Amino acid sequence: MPDIKTRDTLKGTIKTIDKSAVAAERMKSAFIQTKEKAEHSVDVPESSAEEYASNRLESGIDRVSHEAIHQFDKQGRKGVQATKQNIVKAKDGIQKFKEKRAAQSLQKQAQAAVPRKNVGQSIKTVEQPKKAVKESARSAGKKTIKTVGKGSAKTAQKTVKTAERTAKTTVKTAQRTAKAAQKTAQATVKASQRAVQAARAAARAAVVTAKAIARAISLAVKAIIAGTKALIAAIAAGGWIAVLVIIVICLIGMIIGSVFGIFFSGEDSGTGMSMQTVVQEINTEYDIKLQDEKNSVSYDVLEMSGSRAVWKEVLAVYSVKVNTDPDNPQEVATMDESKKQLLTDIFWEMNEISSSTDTKNETVITETDDGHGNIVETESTVTQTYLYITVSHKTADEMAAQYGFNEEQKEYLAELLVDENNSLWSQVLYGIMGTDDQIVTVALSQIGNMGGEPYWSWYGFNSRVEWCACFVSWCANECGYIDAGVIPKYAGCVNGVQWFKERGQWLDNSAEPTPGMIIFFDWADESGQDGLSDHTGIVQKVENGRVYTVEGNSGDSVRQKSYPVGYYEILGYGAPAY
Repeated sequence: MPDIKTRDTLKGTIKTIDKSAVAAERMKSAFIQTKEKAEHSVDVPESSAEEYASNRLESGIDRVSHEAIHQFDKQGRKGVQATKQNIVKAKDGIQKFKEKRAAQSLQKQAQAAVPRKNVGQSIKTVEQPKKAVKESARSAGKKTIKTVGKGSAKTAQKTVKTAERTAKTTVKTAQRTAKAAQKTAQATVKASQRAVQAARAAARAAVVTAKAIARAISLAVKAIIAGTKALIAAIAAGGWIAVLVIIVICLIGMIIGSVFGIFFSGEDSGTGMSMQTVVQEINTEYDIKLQDEKNSVSYDVLEMSGSRAVWKEVLAVYSVKVNTDPDNPQEVATMDESKKQLLTDIFWEMNEISSSTDTKNETVITETDDGHGNIVETESTVTQTYLYITVSHKTADEMAAQYGFNEEQKEYLAELLVDENNSLWSQVLYGIMGTDDQIVTVALSQIGNMGGEPYWSWYGFNSRVEWCACFVSWCANECGYIDAGVIPKYAGCVNGVQWFKERGQWLDNSAEPTPGMIIFFDWADESGQDGLSDHTGIVQKVENGRVYTVEGNSGDSVRQKSYPVGYYEILGYGAPAY
């Protein structure tokens, strides 16, 4: 029946309004929670912040706020639209209901054959189109004009008047109901608008809060962000970047003040220096001291031996000592002049260069031509001065004993030095993040070793030989590349070149190599170059048109060197199939 449909239509209207209100409340609650998280998730001291953090946080907050406003506005508009549609349906239903009821009344009166003028006029009054809605219309329908009896006109008149009064009451009720629905719809619109305005205001406040948080991040947190760019880039695809970045900062912030903050020291923290640059400066200082030892005396023969401490052990000792100092504990994620001096002091406490000389009388055989094509050997006794340079170092455990580390400090030291952290040390010291550069990492860890004893003795020699190829082979073996057939075990450079050429893995000197390739040299002498390799090493990197290498037996030590791409003394490169 029409009255039932009308009622259902109004119920649908009310439900839509209720749903809109609930949706609005949920969106508002969700946004307030997001704002509160942004305001309270981080508690850091005020200082300058890296622009990166500020931009990412601001961008994330904008996305969250705009999405919240969009969704709330969408729900509000949807509710209002549904309300309008339901009101229109209600009006149409009421109109049809009135018309049908009026037609039924006329039909009944005609059948009763009461030809009274005043009855017809009353019926016309009932016929006037009015607005009706919900239960009043249905109730009025039940009380409309009943059959006019065949009796007196007076009875008919009373019946018509009753119907007229009932119709008027129905119309008034319908009008009040429609006005109430209209007011409800208007209130919904206004509530939606106010909620949207509140959401926008909250969004603006959240952005301001986020910027304030970004500005409050310390220099230490700058290093954290720089060290976790890959992670943040992966998270940044989502719309909740601001919240996620804050979570990442909070989690890593717990590490930054500990000894493990050393793993974030590979980036410049705003002081113009990083762990890499400081380590390079100390390496240069080490080389200068070696050269000073050589220049300190006049000698005929130089013999060098020993090796310096491994850098990861030096840094591990530095991190524990500086970070857990009971008198002046400091974070180790950043580098400045005072921390550089502390690291330098620890390095030289762990490494010592000593030298000595010895004079020996030796018999020397000299070959000469007697002028008739005969070789004449002449023995003579000469006095030669030997210079012995030795590098000795202390291990991390020896330094722990020297500094009197307690059990907790020793545990920290051991945890920093576990093999699982080797990739982190490679990133801090050399900027190497992938496993493809493993042989480069191993080679770099050997810089400063002198005399080559670990390499030529590993190869099987009982005494010193020219050990550049032994060094490359030793590094390859440390990575498992010899057993895998990736790099040959060779002690002669010519043999190494042949191995790569036979497998089609050879590049000439015009090529631009990649890290981990094996470089071969052909030194020029008075007669020029002979096309045979005289020296070998490992390619560390290529930057700005220069090839950077790590070479054993360079001045009888492991050193970093560089050459222009295409340098004439570079014979070519072996390209291992890693």
